[in-house]
Amino acid sequence: MSRAAAPRRHSAQGEVRIVGGLWKRSKLQVPAVEGLRPTSDRVRETLFNWLGQDLTGLRCVDAFAGTGALGLEAASRGAAEVCCIEANPALVQGLRRNAERLGASQVRVDTGDAVQRMAMLSAGVWDVVFLDPPFSQAPGSAAGQGLFEQVLVQAVRLLAPQGMVYLEAPQAWNTEVLQPLGLEVWRQGKAGAVHYHLLQRAAAS
Repeated sequence: MSRAAAPRRHSAQGEVRIVGGLWKRSKLQVPAVEGLRPTSDRVRETLFNWLGQDLTGLRCVDAFAGTGALGLEAASRGAAEVCCIEANPALVQGLRRNAERLGASQVRVDTGDAVQRMAMLSAGVWDVVFLDPPFSQAPGSAAGQGLFEQVLVQAVRLLAPQGMVYLEAPQAWNTEVLQPLGLEVWRQGKAGAVHYHLLQRAAAS
């Protein structure tokens, strides 16, 4: 869940809910952080349909975790290990509180820059990497500094052989653009101004 200048999706009364698994319908408290843009229930439901609903035993990274809705959703569906990465102190505290309240002992929260923290994780062992970088740093934006490319490169390094990368962005990414990074599109969709993608290793990688 990244913080972005636009677009935003607001959840009623500072809450989002887990949509499936052990903690289905559990509400996650959302700190009041400017520009926070949690992934919507509908998009998360679609994503986990793509992933097969049951994530039992899988290892996941939730970079730019924000509320932790993606990482905690994965844990709710059986993920054995979830590493959430978030730089904002208020969001880190909120994420830890939500994980503790749910009893999500398989979830850990790493504080700091997503690219740097991803570079410290073990390579080749993570089954799903969730990426929702700030839209203000997307390719072509005024503040764009190649952040999307950097985190995608790190994601490929982290992936287990059959691993998948989930990406949210303000524009659609296609296989032609992704192949130099070692990825290709497996599924994609659009909700409002948000494009979401499930990516796999490119065939030549």
